[in-house]
Amino acid sequence: MTKEFDLGSLLAERGAERYELHAKHLNHQLPRMLRTIGFDKVYERAEGAHFWDADGNDYLDMLAGFAVMGLGRHHPVVRKALHDVLDASLADLTRFDCPPLPGLLAERLLSYSPHLSRVFFGNSGTEAVETALKFARYATGRPRILYCVHAFHGLTTGSLSVNGERGFRDGFTPLLPDTAVPLGDLDALARELGKGDVAALIVEPIQGKGVHEAPPGYLRAAQELLHRHKALLIADEVQTGLGRTGKFYAYQHEDGVEPDLVCVAKALSGGYVPVGATLGKEWIFQKVYSSMDRVLVHSASFGSNAQAMAAGLAVLSVMENEEIVANAAAVGERLMSRLSGLMDRYELLADVRGRGLMIGIEFGRPRSLRLRSRWTMLQAARKGLFAQMVVVPLLQRHRILTQVSGDHLEVIKLIPPLIIDTADADRFVDAFTEVMDDAHNGGGLIWDFGKTLVKQAVAQH
Repeated sequence: MTKEFDLGSLLAERGAERYELHAKHLNHQLPRMLRTIGFDKVYERAEGAHFWDADGNDYLDMLAGFAVMGLGRHHPVVRKALHDVLDASLADLTRFDCPPLPGLLAERLLSYSPHLSRVFFGNSGTEAVETALKFARYATGRPRILYCVHAFHGLTTGSLSVNGERGFRDGFTPLLPDTAVPLGDLDALARELGKGDVAALIVEPIQGKGVHEAPPGYLRAAQELLHRHKALLIADEVQTGLGRTGKFYAYQHEDGVEPDLVCVAKALSGGYVPVGATLGKEWIFQKVYSSMDRVLVHSASFGSNAQAMAAGLAVLSVMENEEIVANAAAVGERLMSRLSGLMDRYELLADVRGRGLMIGIEFGRPRSLRLRSRWTMLQAARKGLFAQMVVVPLLQRHRILTQVSGDHLEVIKLIPPLIIDTADADRFVDAFTEVMDDAHNGGGLIWDFGKTLVKQAVAQH
């Protein structure tokens, strides 16, 4: 007789096998990479912006699951909403009715961008981008999409076509017709638009890779240029949206910008149920869904499911009631101020940039001969090693989880839960200061780890 399923018992019995199971059945390089950099931790529980291991040690999360955990982990309002929707035993996903939750969530989302009229719900950020690309091409009748150098819009085939990182694209061509233009270069944009075949420009108002913000005035000027050539502006707010930058949407930092399509996901999920959304202007949706024959011309099997919609509604409620956007702006300003104040102290620190709680810390070639020789050694082995050397002691010594902002980049990206407070911000800056002191004083941990990474990089080549 088959034993009744019990999740708690299963985790108690097999949970310790987590790294072995991944190595055997999933992406085998993930556990290998985690063990190499000393990130193979075992976290027992999490709440808000913190994890705890089996020994009760507290870890500060400055990564938020790649910005998914906007409200941190296990927010009680989102948990209750999911319990409530499960207990309601709704007739979900019948596909031949119009349930209320999708309409209610669409209504709430659209209230933050009143120039937009309709929403398509999918399951992820890359699906939101795929939807925007399809809608733009159909609405304009043109094939080509422009994107910005260093962009990241997803890894499915359509979104990969507008991904500016060659390492992700290699081996997966041919992709959709596309052309990369430098972020902020209006002349390059105009040249491409002049060819008459461009459907849209898709742009992250602040690029996730490297944390590069569109120059002041660029988005509005690009929008005017696009519309003059009957092309569309797509704002990818999958990472920057829902308060991350101190505004509900990052494009709202610039007056007069009203994208034709906006992509959101990540934080809308509350960290529980995957959800993505593509918001658009009325005429675009009217053209795509032009008749009853085309009612299912674009759809998603799990799109608009009740659990995802309930999570999204709960997230927006919490954001308003707990003033999450204002908190992101205030705590982000404190982080930026304290980190920027370290620029004169550390010659290895090249730049601090970003908005709200999306901050990039960039390292660069030092002036002094002693540090420059070590820096050169690392750069010769693999660009990006120094940033990784900073990330490791932040976790190992200070129990703070961060990430390097892209392959071959000397940039650490901070994208913590939007609920962090000033004490969390100060904890990070104090820890970062200690690590940088160690690096500049020739401390063993950071440079010894660098030598280890150099050996591994050489061995791989």
